[in-house]
Amino acid sequence: MQVDRRSFIGGVGALGALAASGEGAAAPAGKGRPNILFIMADDLGYADLSCTGSHHIRTPAIDSIGAQGVQLRQGYANSAICSPTRTALLTGCYQYRFPIGMEEPLGPGAPAGIGVPADRPTIASVLRAQGYRTKLVGKWHLGEPPRHSPLRHGYDEFFGIIEGAADYFRHHMVMGNKDVGVGLAEGDTPIERNGYLTDLFGDEAVKTIEAPDDTPFFLSLHFNAPHWPWEGREDAAIAPTLGASFHYNGGSLAKYKEMVEAMDQNVAKLLAALERSGKAANTIVIFTSDNGGERFSETWPFTGVKGELLEGGIRVPLLVRWPGHIAPGSTSDQVMISMDFLPTLLAMAGGDVKKAGTFDGIDLSAQLTGKVAPFDRTLYWRFRANGQAALRQGDWKYLMLGGKEHLFNLAQDERERADRAPDDPARLKAMRLQWDSWNAQMLAYPLGSYSEDVRDHYSDRY
Repeated sequence: MQVDRRSFIGGVGALGALAASGEGAAAPAGKGRPNILFIMADDLGYADLSCTGSHHIRTPAIDSIGAQGVQLRQGYANSAICSPTRTALLTGCYQYRFPIGMEEPLGPGAPAGIGVPADRPTIASVLRAQGYRTKLVGKWHLGEPPRHSPLRHGYDEFFGIIEGAADYFRHHMVMGNKDVGVGLAEGDTPIERNGYLTDLFGDEAVKTIEAPDDTPFFLSLHFNAPHWPWEGREDAAIAPTLGASFHYNGGSLAKYKEMVEAMDQNVAKLLAALERSGKAANTIVIFTSDNGGERFSETWPFTGVKGELLEGGIRVPLLVRWPGHIAPGSTSDQVMISMDFLPTLLAMAGGDVKKAGTFDGIDLSAQLTGKVAPFDRTLYWRFRANGQAALRQGDWKYLMLGGKEHLFNLAQDERERADRAPDDPARLKAMRLQWDSWNAQMLAYPLGSYSEDVRDHYSDRY
């Protein structure tokens, strides 16, 4: 039963909800602090795991995180596209508070030097202040080094790709038949290394886990899989032939399956490394995605894709394992979103969320561990392409898409087919006005900011 209904707008309301949501599941200070392994896929749809309903992909390692912990069916990304969600994950806030969060996604046309403000607390900096060694492996996509490298935003170490995508073998974004951008880097330095990116990232994460160091770690592993270009481990010969990483004329369901299953095999290596090193019992493991699925993905039972505020564009897999704290095989109806990870993980690490800063995300550690019942949330989204807006309040969702307003009851119709707008104009108006009030507190989209239109790449949209 849902026991605590509330709405909040902005950081002040978020802190009020934090205080009201019950005592967190904090770890004791000192050596008992848990390690944290945060794994995020790139463009993975809700139903692309076997545990969430894939028809053809098998992901036993990722599934095991939920089987040994909790699976949340109402996990959300802060945006329907990558770098805005990563902004929210990093800051614990709505991405629309920062200019970089309104680039959908961050690309070559963005203002020079754009990034998260240097004085902003981040998920890495608040955990580092708790005594954690912090490392990011994988995709960054939040600004260029040195000014906006991960090392300037709380991470002690970085190994990964700077831009929003990279060829899996060339390790750069490819445009006009040329490698562009920084590509693969270690710290702030571009490097050359042979191998398939998914495996390189998995191997680097294993090394970090097995390092002989008793300091608790926060390891954020951001795979670029299964993001385009559509390349599996055996496709090295394809890489030199691609004129552009977007690879609009490539890919297939079979290739997508290869890419997701390669990621799962690397997750298996990580879980095995935790066991070998004796760290599994004291490590929180999280798996999620940065937005909904693209092209070859499955989002059933939801409709919509990456770039849309329909549920399929923002509902993502979310699995959390914490031995001794989260009962194996648990499920939760708690609504959780990317910006909640900062306060939630800080509380799990024994930190004081209120002292760390002001966040829009809230501490849901007590809900994840089953100490407190799930409660209703009020969450907001917007997306410039096609004039999109969304508000979820409890079970109700207001949606503006393609110039039309919609109203759905997600408890009764999670596929967003039974439009209740004509039946309940008063609720529709109230939710529209509530979204307007929230939106007035966010930054306006700058003229010329980029927003990817799915209609440019799909034959079946609108």
